[in-house]
Amino acid sequence: MGSVPGRRGRLRVADRVYARIAARAAREVLADAWPAGRAKGAPPHVSVTVPGSTVMVRVELELPFPSDIAALAGAVRQRIAERVVGLTGTRVSEVVVVVEKLVTGGAS
Repeated sequence: MGSVPGRRGRLRVADRVYARIAARAAREVLADAWPAGRAKGAPPHVSVTVPGSTVMVRVELELPFPSDIAALAGAVRQRIAERVVGLTGTRVSEVVVVVEKLVTGGAS
């Protein structure tokens, strides 16, 4: 028979797994923001902190210019939170999006 849930053990997700999920989610959002055939900027740089049972994510991005920076940052924030919760079951307490650079040649 099955054991009591509290006695089955514990699953620990490595910080690098959270970081990879977050980076992939950011790239998904940004893929449509860059015009076809143009440079896509540097890949997102992600760092995570896992204080207890939640995860905090910081992602540094290069965004296309011109573009709606606030909307892109919000979409990245939302997608990261959704993906981390959906794939790991870990609650995301904070997602900080830092725009490191604006790269000319974005969608008008």
